[in-house]
Amino acid sequence: MSAVQEVAPGYQAGRTLPLRVEALRQWRRRRTLVMFGVLAALPFIMLIAFAVGGGPDGPDGGNGRITLIDTATASGANFAATCLFVSAGFLLVVPVALFCGDTVASEASWSSLRYLLASPVPRARLLWSKLVVALGFSLAAMVLLPLVALAAGTVAYGWGPLKIPTGGALAAGDTVPRLALAVAFVFVSQLVTAGLAFWLSTRTDAPLGAVGGAVGLTIVGNVLDAVTALGSWREFLPAHWQFAWADALQPQLEWGGMIKGAAVSVSYALVLFALAFRGFSRKDITS
Repeated sequence: MSAVQEVAPGYQAGRTLPLRVEALRQWRRRRTLVMFGVLAALPFIMLIAFAVGGGPDGPDGGNGRITLIDTATASGANFAATCLFVSAGFLLVVPVALFCGDTVASEASWSSLRYLLASPVPRARLLWSKLVVALGFSLAAMVLLPLVALAAGTVAYGWGPLKIPTGGALAAGDTVPRLALAVAFVFVSQLVTAGLAFWLSTRTDAPLGAVGGAVGLTIVGNVLDAVTALGSWREFLPAHWQFAWADALQPQLEWGGMIKGAAVSVSYALVLFALAFRGFSRKDITS
């Protein structure tokens, strides 16, 4: 005789822990508001720095390197691109690691994870809801910074074409779509960090360990990419393509670097997400 599983009338596993409920829970947390506050404040800090320092002083402070900072005050679009340039390497890693690494581990640290599963919320549904919300907040953080920078920069420096440091300019009408493409690539390139943080979050009950571990491994990737002796092996490192978004701001759009970088990042991320779901499905929940 086959066993019949009894469930409460009206119970549907797919309707447990709705995304809007999880999003509201995460939005009310202090770390979320602090993180968004820091990102929104960065453009104004840079405006003050340029006002006090008198603007960019030659190629990269006079050491001969040409970067987006050299044209930061040329227009609002240039200022937004500069803010993205100075934050993409590390600052934008932090909210991704925070939102994705603090998902499951925080519930375990509060001893509320087993109660969520006893509601009952299926494990796959729990992870799916938390992952979607975490990625949503990560994307919002990446959009917030250049959006505030574009508005603040336009007020401070005016609206105009995006001047390329190496020469040429991007028409003013094309700047917003190109900046949006650059932000989209930055988000995709950070999926590796999201995958690391999310996987670690399912393996530990310490949120700081998951967040710190993801940030630490991302830094290790950046260090390895700086080792030129690795040669072409560096192309398999997500960090190798982290600034490929700059190709979106060229007068002639270049897709090669962004496509390669996106492929590498998505490949690693899918493996890490799969490991997270597989490991959590078999994990003994005691907290």
